[in-house]
Amino acid sequence: MTPPPWDRRVRVGVGVSTIVALGLSACAAPSTTGDTARSQAWSAVLEQARGETVRMWMYGGDPQGNDYVDDVLAPAAADQLDVTLERVPVADTADAVTRVLAERQAGVDDGKVDLVWVNGDNFATGRQAGAWLCGWADELPNGRYTDPDDPLLETDFGTPVDACESPWHKAQFTLAYDSDAVPDPPTTLAGVLEWAEEHPGRFTYPAPPDFTGSVFVREVLLSVSGGPDAVPPAFDRAAYDDLAPDLWERLRDLAPSLWRGGATYPRDAPALDRLFADGEIDMTMTYGPATLTRLVRQGTYRGSTRVLPLIDGTVGNASFLAIPASSGVPEAAMAVADLALSPEQQVRKADPAVWGQFTALDPSRLPAGAAAAFEALPRSPVVPPFPVLSRNAHGELDAGWVSALDEGWRREVLGAGS
Repeated sequence: MTPPPWDRRVRVGVGVSTIVALGLSACAAPSTTGDTARSQAWSAVLEQARGETVRMWMYGGDPQGNDYVDDVLAPAAADQLDVTLERVPVADTADAVTRVLAERQAGVDDGKVDLVWVNGDNFATGRQAGAWLCGWADELPNGRYTDPDDPLLETDFGTPVDACESPWHKAQFTLAYDSDAVPDPPTTLAGVLEWAEEHPGRFTYPAPPDFTGSVFVREVLLSVSGGPDAVPPAFDRAAYDDLAPDLWERLRDLAPSLWRGGATYPRDAPALDRLFADGEIDMTMTYGPATLTRLVRQGTYRGSTRVLPLIDGTVGNASFLAIPASSGVPEAAMAVADLALSPEQQVRKADPAVWGQFTALDPSRLPAGAAAAFEALPRSPVVPPFPVLSRNAHGELDAGWVSALDEGWRREVLGAGS
């Protein structure tokens, strides 16, 4: 029989159990004694982490992300923590979650997954199954540089984080276009769809449940429904039944104007990006716009590539690192998660030449040196700063919407064209 999550916390070691206990008492008034206890608890975590190996399962389709972990984060973990960080690439984060759930069902307490780059419905699936270690993320020392009231860090696609995952970076859904081919770009999502119909074959989107294609469908839902305020963030079947028909009608009307007449869709975001790079379409879309800078510099994308700002805003969210309850090295996984959240690593990761991801840290809470390091990062000629990019941003719908819309799209849009 698999132990409940709270029992699992007690068994994983004195460092983690002490950190969890401190987290549960975090609402008490701060004191010197409390600060000392936290320092001692973290020292115990670091001591137990020494010499361990952390297997970090993450989406392997982002070369810059792979290089960052292999060439920057892993060496830092070895040098600063005496922890070996092994990246385990997966085609889809759901594959990592499936492995975690299988280990939990089997009662494994020394599993093959120690850390997962996760968010959205994958995190929600693990929460529902009690598969994540909880009560630790709020006590990471580098967490003091995040904003505790930041809504992107409080919930993950509508699922409360509850210290079950540590923030890693922020993202903003963004469209990009070839300014030579589109000299007068649209400024709203409705305008993008109209532009696509006026320029047949020059636009498409990945087929859900691809992550990028899925968020595009949700953006269209918000647009045809009258804006984010018209769609309840928490999934509601009555709201779905009321709003979805207009969404499916709009996407069916759009389909004949898409690349290849909507007879087929790119299977995923990399396939969409290849179409854009090859000049077959004039727009692409991404949840990691900062990577556009490197793609242009390398010549993968044309120098005329530009971000398409939409006055109605786009969806923003955050990515996290979660520790499975079945990990046999939770202390080492915690240490790596804290290192990944450090100002030093966040600056390196934010550098467009390294990965270009937007920091999860609050600039106003940073030490002067770290704040200056962020300010000194090179400005991109392609991508505006995050405060500009995220203007009028809206939060994600919860995971219930994601699965319902993915299923509905396959039935009502893809099925209608077959």
